[in-house]
Amino acid sequence: MKNPTAGIDSPAAAPPINPFLALVVGVIAVSTGAIFARMAGEAPALVIAAYRVGLASLLLLPIAWFTARRELAGLSAADLKLAGVSGLFLALHFATWISSLDYTSVTNSVVLVNTNPLWVGLLTPFIARERLGRTAVISILVSVVGGVIIGTGDFETGGKALLGDGLALAGSVCAAIYLLIGRRLRQKLTLTAYIMVCYGSAAVILWAMVLALRLPVTGFSAGTVSAFWAMALIPQLIGHTSYNWSLRWFSAGTIAVSLLGEPIGAGILAYLLFDERPTVYKFVGGGLILFAIYLSARGEPGNKR
Repeated sequence: MKNPTAGIDSPAAAPPINPFLALVVGVIAVSTGAIFARMAGEAPALVIAAYRVGLASLLLLPIAWFTARRELAGLSAADLKLAGVSGLFLALHFATWISSLDYTSVTNSVVLVNTNPLWVGLLTPFIARERLGRTAVISILVSVVGGVIIGTGDFETGGKALLGDGLALAGSVCAAIYLLIGRRLRQKLTLTAYIMVCYGSAAVILWAMVLALRLPVTGFSAGTVSAFWAMALIPQLIGHTSYNWSLRWFSAGTIAVSLLGEPIGAGILAYLLFDERPTVYKFVGGGLILFAIYLSARGEPGNKR
């Protein structure tokens, strides 16, 4: 039987679907992450993160077994080490970001965790050894300005809010490193193999932390358990996998900028579900972010028409 991932991940093959469409799907799916995390609020943040990545890994395991087990078995020690480091920063990203939701507002957390284009720009020359072009630099600056405008009316200062803001920023830095490492590894691995080793290693790390701290892992309400599964299916398997698939054709900078669409999606969902009405700041900032996404994507090699 032909491996269904072979054509998708062949470097010479054209993408089977429009990569821009994959980014849009990814933005919509990832935008639900903060909403579901809040719905699972009775569980500790680390437990929420562990269930999100752990359940996603379990769902992915049979697919990886049938389509990528030979590739996974043939991974070199260097590839496994790189995947482990990528999973570590993915785990740290979720641990810090979801923890931030206990101390600061959803808006603050989502805006701050999505400043990763700035960190990608600063770290790219050191980690990915790629030089950013002028268009990428401009799009990063525009996207960060848009993110700041979105949160202008909502940022809190002092006490727990500052701790939450700091955790969200830490999550942003970890996400940037995860993207940069993933860009290198994704060029050598099929999508299934890549997300299996990254999600799997992140799950092992998070569950090790949960067990070491002796946090509660059972006894939650049906609503919280449903939120665990929803996080695993929608923002993780659909959202993050869409971004990881796109790493085959887009740079880490473009992926990071597209992630800034999350505050827009999260804002819309917050309005529909929690009646949190968008402000002028969010409309203006959201417009700048959308422009930055378009500008960055148009700046990719092969996307200028």
